Amino acid sequence: MDPELLSMLCSPDTRTSLEEASEDFISELNADIAKGLVKTAAGVLVTEALKEGLISADKSKLYPVKEGIPVLLSDEAILLTA
Repeated sequence: MDPELLSMLCSPDTRTSLEEASEDFISELNADIAKGLVKTAAGVLVTEALKEGLISADKSKLYPVKEGIPVLLSDEAILLTA
């Protein structure tokens, strides 16, 4: 993702900065998605593997990036903490 664009984006809930998820993190998350263990903040089961994502500064949410476009909707965020 373009660093300049990333510097302008923020979490819609907290207005804190976002950072790109590492390839290793995305791989681990995709393994959990394949097992049916990942839901969005709205409670919808995530069934599609991710290629990219942006993690909130507090590491509690991941916002998917689909076809290069960040999906910064609170309900679409993947909760990373129990």
